Amino acid sequence: MASKTYILCPGQGAQVVGMGKDLYESSPAAREALDIADRVLGWSLTSVCFDGPEERLNRTDVSQPAIYATSVASFRAAKEGGAIEPTAVAAYAGLSLGEYTALHLAGSFSFEDGLKLVAARGRYMQDATVASSSGMVAILGADEGQVNQLCRDAASGEVLVPANLNAPGQIVVSGSAAACERVVKLAEVAGLKATALKVAGAFHSPLMQTAADRMVNELDRVAMRVPSRPVYSNVTAQPHQSVEAIKRLLVKQIVSPVQWERTMRTLIQDEGARFVELAPGRTLAGLAKRINRRLPIESVATAGVGSRT
Repeated sequence: MASKTYILCPGQGAQVVGMGKDLYESSPAAREALDIADRVLGWSLTSVCFDGPEERLNRTDVSQPAIYATSVASFRAAKEGGAIEPTAVAAYAGLSLGEYTALHLAGSFSFEDGLKLVAARGRYMQDATVASSSGMVAILGADEGQVNQLCRDAASGEVLVPANLNAPGQIVVSGSAAACERVVKLAEVAGLKATALKVAGAFHSPLMQTAADRMVNELDRVAMRVPSRPVYSNVTAQPHQSVEAIKRLLVKQIVSPVQWERTMRTLIQDEGARFVELAPGRTLAGLAKRINRRLPIESVATAGVGSRT
């Protein structure tokens, strides 16, 4: 086993009906976490995760706490089964809402407090999507400079910005619905592939400012500590340094681009380290392959660590 382990925590979009069910049935530690989630939220998160319907699970206010709870449950199951040794964890990194998972696992706040935070975050972001007609578009084959230029050309006075810098040749932009339609056409003219995403709104853009403002009070209510292991910020692609910085950057994260590629490029410099992606899904493994095709990413599938990709 590698001397160092990096834990990768997925974000919104990784959800799928049935997620967490195998964990619940095979691991007492996972079952306890998911039962706690039901009690804290006051509604049956487990039933939505296990049985859907898909339309409800995909709602921002449902998918965010669902992914957080499932990811934590998978970590606890893997720890319980000996597949992850916490003392070997060198750092945590999470994509968007996955940063909350990472901070909890590194000891910054309790599971319950983290669940309340992501549930509030999901509600506030859902509310922000209702306030404006907006969306997101994935642009494939372009570098950051090209995407910035496309955003400037397609904005026409409306909001359109890079939102997720995921991997080489895979950048997502966010903005008004009309600007998203224009950027798809301009990207195709430029010989690039552009796909409108099935999301509720323009995440990680200025159109989420009301959600960011509302999260300030939520974060101030939580007892928070400096993490015991490095946790990488989505905004800076650097480890958090203080409680004050954590709160400030979690607010800023909602309206700022996710610097995932930069984060992963830092982590993979540690040759021979082990990378484990928590449930649900293998989205982060797919992005990692675009950065380093030979990088082995282990996925927590059930109560232990599943396949390597």
